[in-house]
Amino acid sequence: MNMSKLLIFSAPSGAGKTTIVHHLLTKFPELEFSISATTREARGDEKNGSDYYFISKEEFLHRIAKKQFVEFEEVYSGTFYGTLRQEIERIWKNGKVVIFDIDVEGGLHLKRKYQDQALAIFVQPPSLEVLMERLTGRGTDSESKLKERFEKAGKELNYAPKFDVILKNYDLEVACKEAEQLVSDFLRK
Repeated sequence: MNMSKLLIFSAPSGAGKTTIVHHLLTKFPELEFSISATTREARGDEKNGSDYYFISKEEFLHRIAKKQFVEFEEVYSGTFYGTLRQEIERIWKNGKVVIFDIDVEGGLHLKRKYQDQALAIFVQPPSLEVLMERLTGRGTDSESKLKERFEKAGKELNYAPKFDVILKNYDLEVACKEAEQLVSDFLRK
């Protein structure tokens, strides 16, 4: 494989992108997960350095100033997420393909930056109602946070056509199989 490649999975929160990405990581040893940096607190059993790089807002802003991010944004007020350039370079140095589980705007930034090196996949939930049920069912967010996520999801669904592929996640098993095929085709290109 001469060209360093990236696989970008984006979706509104609760659409199932993380589950699909974890599934793909078990199927394709040549993939490596790109760990994002964030200023939010760890949730549940999330670990620093494997789920996210949890850093302070000061540290995050300092790294922005030093142009260490390939993309970043303030996803929710006061909460930043971003992809460190050194993370992509680390994975490529290991001879692996980078796989991202990233929000919609971040995914589009990466696609614009890496173009043909990247396959950008939008994971589409069956409906906003199902999305709301999934987010509520997680039990990790306050009422106001849920409302914020839900409003954001409504906007994000409009970005779907800007991605290379729209992967419908109406049935997780089917979506995982389709994702395997997409990845397999992309890796062989």
